[in-house]
Amino acid sequence: MDIENIFTNLEYFKDEGLWMTQIFIIVFLVLLFNYFQRRILKKLHKKFEGTKNPWDDAVVGALRRPLTFLVWILGVAFAAQIVGQRTNAEIFQIVGPAREVGVVVVISWFLIRFIKRIEQDIVKRKRAAGAAADITTVDAIAKLLRISVMITAGLVALQTLGFSISGVLAFGGVGGIAIGFAAKDLLANFFGGLMIYLDRPFSVGDWIRSPDRDIEGTVEDIGWRLTRIRTFDQRPLYLPNSAFASIAVINPSRMNNRRIYETIGIRYDDVKKMSDIVTDVKEMLQSHTAIDTSRTLMVNFNAFAPSSVDFFVYTFTHTTVWTEFHEIKQDVLLKIVDIIDKHGAEIAFPTSTIHVPDESTVKQG
Repeated sequence: MDIENIFTNLEYFKDEGLWMTQIFIIVFLVLLFNYFQRRILKKLHKKFEGTKNPWDDAVVGALRRPLTFLVWILGVAFAAQIVGQRTNAEIFQIVGPAREVGVVVVISWFLIRFIKRIEQDIVKRKRAAGAAADITTVDAIAKLLRISVMITAGLVALQTLGFSISGVLAFGGVGGIAIGFAAKDLLANFFGGLMIYLDRPFSVGDWIRSPDRDIEGTVEDIGWRLTRIRTFDQRPLYLPNSAFASIAVINPSRMNNRRIYETIGIRYDDVKKMSDIVTDVKEMLQSHTAIDTSRTLMVNFNAFAPSSVDFFVYTFTHTTVWTEFHEIKQDVLLKIVDIIDKHGAEIAFPTSTIHVPDESTVKQG
């Protein structure tokens, strides 16, 4: 009997050592594979970074971390199956579905990383080439793709776990009606953001203002619920997207020119010099390199004011940059002052004249 027990124990330890050895080999192979795949992908990423094709380095860069997790998921699942066959524990029955869900999650993670890298690469390359990158459009497309990937991954994971997708969709349709009534403001902001992406009244980086509301600043971010605007005093302004459906928005960033429109008055004593002054001011504007002569250019005597005779200047600059415009406007106004001085005239200011009769007496009491 003692000899039989010894052989039984030897067989037991032999079986125990066999499956433990298998698990050790699986873990070792996982570590070895991850070591080599990290080194290979690192070298490929450095090589592809110098190419003009944005897709190759985006694929390699997005694949590095998800591939590591995928190998561990498959390795751990294989090892768990071996343990499950050995112990016959019911908990190991979830290994198969858990492995499949893990694979779906890793694939969706890779796709989301890939979309993010492509988005960043497109914007970066366009800016480096000096081209105007439409950040708003790129961001909108990337967001839609990421949402599509996550929804698809969720449906596939539910199907893998044994849930009926048709039932889930039917439940979602009924639940969507209730959610729609409960969250109508949230949905209004969502569709408001969608309309901004489609109609594109403004983009990230544009300077906008609204005559209907106290809104003016630079657009920093267009989200699905809120748009963040940085006001000129550097305070953030968060505006629900639904607000843009009911207000007028002016986008000065998309203007073609900036306008100089000024009225200048000279004294009534200098009215005879008005014609020469107007002619010289017009010639000065037509020869000014910063003035767009293809646009409307007007310099005309137009009013007998109470204290002056007035002429107006109406013209446009080439630049739309706010700071440059004011430098040009300053230069134009100073040149007008010089022209008025050259003709011996003076710029008028409000005055009052009191006429006293020659023969006047003051009655003393």
